Amino acid sequence: MRLAYFDCFSGITGGMALGALVHAGADLALISSAISDMPIGGFVLEQEPVEVQDIAALRIHVHADPLDVIRTYGSVRGMLREAKLPDAAKRTALRIYQRLAEAAARVHSKEVDVVTFSEFGEMECLIEFVGCAIALHSLGVERVYASSVPTGLGMIRTEHGMTPIPSPVVLELLRGAPTYSRGIPLELVTASGAAILAALSEGYGDMPVMRSENVGYGAGTLRLDFPNVLRVVIGDEQRTGLLTAPTGAQANAVLVAGLARGLEGRAVEAIVSELIGAGAVDAWSTTVTGAGSEPATRIEAVGPVDRSEQLAALLRGSAGVRSVTVLPATLTSDG
Repeated sequence: MRLAYFDCFSGITGGMALGALVHAGADLALISSAISDMPIGGFVLEQEPVEVQDIAALRIHVHADPLDVIRTYGSVRGMLREAKLPDAAKRTALRIYQRLAEAAARVHSKEVDVVTFSEFGEMECLIEFVGCAIALHSLGVERVYASSVPTGLGMIRTEHGMTPIPSPVVLELLRGAPTYSRGIPLELVTASGAAILAALSEGYGDMPVMRSENVGYGAGTLRLDFPNVLRVVIGDEQRTGLLTAPTGAQANAVLVAGLARGLEGRAVEAIVSELIGAGAVDAWSTTVTGAGSEPATRIEAVGPVDRSEQLAALLRGSAGVRSVTVLPATLTSDG
């Protein structure tokens, strides 16, 4: 399972997220080309290598022509559905936009479809959301996790006047996520950054056990006493005693995983017990924060290749379990 972990130790903006993913290996030219096929007007994407307190990072600059229309969420959604993007990237971009629109609608008491994005920087939002979606797809990322989120504190001037930090939209987006102020009287998390986390992160906290392969740093614009960068780590999920099969190697086991909602502890324990009874070498469950900041449970099992169909069928047939995946794996001597 390919993971991305956003380490938000100095906050997150949409630009920092895109910069980190490009620094981790995503192709900015590919991203720019894909976005330019959409009917959004002229723009130029530039990447600037910078050094932030001895850390090499990438800062993304968006230069866009003035827009002659104001797009609502409904019109943006329609445009994205018609866009010539990979299906997975399109779904990701739509999900990010949906979370931002729903949060803004709740804060401003509007219908979701008539929400506009001028207060968040319309062109910047579109390029950052679609760019991150394409970048994650090109890097093969299947699941996203994030650290706790520092928001800053105080007040900031917006088109609606003075607004508290975190802004009402940011706070709505991060509902259920672990946040803290860091004691910094500045806005460390923008609505675009919060929307990316709210839509994509399956859980918050320490970095999951993973074999890191690519690391990228996206630079922000604030001058802080610590590095104002967002770090992203890309790699394969790992378990003690379990390794994903190297390229060309013959797997001797499978990892079967499913995401469940609304299950009580006893029901989860029963499924784990059934997996062991069906031939799994080991099985376990993990509580995560799912889409919409709702609690969810990941149920996973590792077993011999010849038991893969039975284990997967058991999970698929369990009430409340969805998104079942089966991956090749190898068991080590301590497995």
